[in-house]
Amino acid sequence: MSDPVVIRGGTVAEASWCAPADVFVADGRVTALAEPGTPAPRGTAEIDAGGMLVLPGGVDPHCHVGFTSGDFTSLDDYAQCTTAAVFGGTTTIVDFAIPRPGQAPADAAHAQRAKAAGGLCDSALHACVVDWDETVPDQLRSLVADGMPTVKMFTTYRGETMADEDTILRTMSTLRDLGGMVVIHCEANHIIEDTQTRCSHDGRIGAEHMAATRPELAETASVAEVLAIAESLKAPVYFVHQSTPEAVELVAAARRRGLAAYTESVAHHLVLDDGLYAGAAPERFVCCPPLRPRPVVDGLARHLATGEITTIGSDHCCYDVAQKESRRSDVRAMPNGLPGVETRLPVIFSEFVAGGGLPVSRFVELTAANPARMNGLYPRKGTLMPGADADIAIWDPSARWTITSGDLHMATDYTPYEGMTVTGRPRTVLVGGRVVVHDGVLADATPRGRHLAANPITSAPARR
Repeated sequence: MSDPVVIRGGTVAEASWCAPADVFVADGRVTALAEPGTPAPRGTAEIDAGGMLVLPGGVDPHCHVGFTSGDFTSLDDYAQCTTAAVFGGTTTIVDFAIPRPGQAPADAAHAQRAKAAGGLCDSALHACVVDWDETVPDQLRSLVADGMPTVKMFTTYRGETMADEDTILRTMSTLRDLGGMVVIHCEANHIIEDTQTRCSHDGRIGAEHMAATRPELAETASVAEVLAIAESLKAPVYFVHQSTPEAVELVAAARRRGLAAYTESVAHHLVLDDGLYAGAAPERFVCCPPLRPRPVVDGLARHLATGEITTIGSDHCCYDVAQKESRRSDVRAMPNGLPGVETRLPVIFSEFVAGGGLPVSRFVELTAANPARMNGLYPRKGTLMPGADADIAIWDPSARWTITSGDLHMATDYTPYEGMTVTGRPRTVLVGGRVVVHDGVLADATPRGRHLAANPITSAPARR
């Protein structure tokens, strides 16, 4: 159990309000939010948050830890990923259990879940279904009962993780009746394969041509198809890493028609653009979907203010430069994904709160409260209301610093934000009421990570 603590002098930001308050913590939970200066019980330690924001620790809904795809495995384990997470103000990650060929979804999930104890913070898990057989319904029932109600599916990567339409429909239908939900990567594989074949024929298949090989149309076409399946079933659906305003607007329109449909965007799609593929190291920015043209990026970002984007994740995949360079001549064989669990909150805060006027409460909603809700973790996570876990980021909103890979803690030798000067970062981070990071130093490296059993997905963010 953690010792009693009171955090004084800061401005507490929740998803629906922001005001000065003192935060009282005991036994790993928030016990009270009180008027500034409220007396504390004898023996309570004090943390000075004067001039700071006091935020719920971030919940990253999209992390790949030790993820194997094709010939490549990302380089971090739970200790490394969660260390980087807490340095960036994130105190809960949601990982994926992607089965290898021939592996049952439940077996993959149980194996990945066992790794959680190595983390510095808590984690939850998305299961994954690739192929349908007669065992899948029972596996899904078992997974939901074990606290894993969200199931990742892909409409691309033929022969590895791609699920056909019938499998998507059957999985959605089964989960709907269990209180679960499909979370889905939407890119129309037939369009991508045809485009890549034509690009290869023209000699345009290297990393510098990544954007051309996976067109925007492939994303919107797949989103439309999956929405049709979900609407036919009246099943909830959550779209990961949507990268275009058109895709977001398709989901928003379905939500207005009454479907429980939600959009996740990720930091790199909201900030970086496809001009980076014309630079000296295009392979460092290869991700799926790819980075988009600047007008598309700006159009996507506008939906942070409209409310059409539900959550912001990182889609963290911790590959290094050597892995990226090894197949840079053919994006079909390259490892796709960018490291970002540590930089998600600072980059988004800098670009859209400090630099764009996004309310701090909306920042909390997008990066902590809504990810917790969408993954069955709220109000244990994503809030500082009494009873919540005392996962807290004491945030310096005026700190200006330059992102460099050498100063970060991810298990890689590069960051896609190298050299970017940002405003805002966590000064002190508590996990379960214990200070784990203070002034850029790891104060407590003890692994206390827990696998979180998520609740059924019955509550969702309010519609905007």
